[in-house]
Amino acid sequence: MQKKVIAAAALGVVLASSALAQQAAEGPWMVRARAVHLSSANDDGTALAGLSINNKWIPEVDVSYFFTPNIAAELILTVPQKHTLSLTGAPIGSLKHLPPTLTLQYHFTGMSGFKPYLGAGINYTRFSGVTLPAGVDIKRSSWGAALQAGVDIPLSKGLYLNFDVKKVYIGTTVYNLGVDIGKFKVDPVLFGMGLGWRF
Repeated sequence: MQKKVIAAAALGVVLASSALAQQAAEGPWMVRARAVHLSSANDDGTALAGLSINNKWIPEVDVSYFFTPNIAAELILTVPQKHTLSLTGAPIGSLKHLPPTLTLQYHFTGMSGFKPYLGAGINYTRFSGVTLPAGVDIKRSSWGAALQAGVDIPLSKGLYLNFDVKKVYIGTTVYNLGVDIGKFKVDPVLFGMGLGWRF
């Protein structure tokens, strides 16, 4: 019995050392570059019925740091994105938004050929370059939650193919002559694919 306990303990040490060695070999940092399709919910309720922004493809770069093999934090970045603002399908103006997002992720390990993960965090969006009809304006900032699911598929040492989907809660208040006339929720779903480098 004592020999079995010693053997089990030795096996545990070997496996733990192997996992730590693999993590050390890859390093704690990961950078991904993705092409992302932004699909807006355009949830304007009843007060602003028909208000919408266009869907589009955008570039995205994120930087992740792995605190452990399972736990990582990811900062998601892009450049300011210009959208057309429409009312019942007719363009009425445009705006730009910059939506950096920070998520905390759990990465599932021990699966052969792929590494899925789930994440949740917070988004801050800054609206700029707002061009709207005279007297109409929007609140220029938004805070909201972000949810994420994805998978990294190893291609070679340190190189991964990535698929990722996020739901980001972005909204703003619309004003007419300084009076609040309703909330406009963009709340996009973002479908992304790209490459990741672990180092």
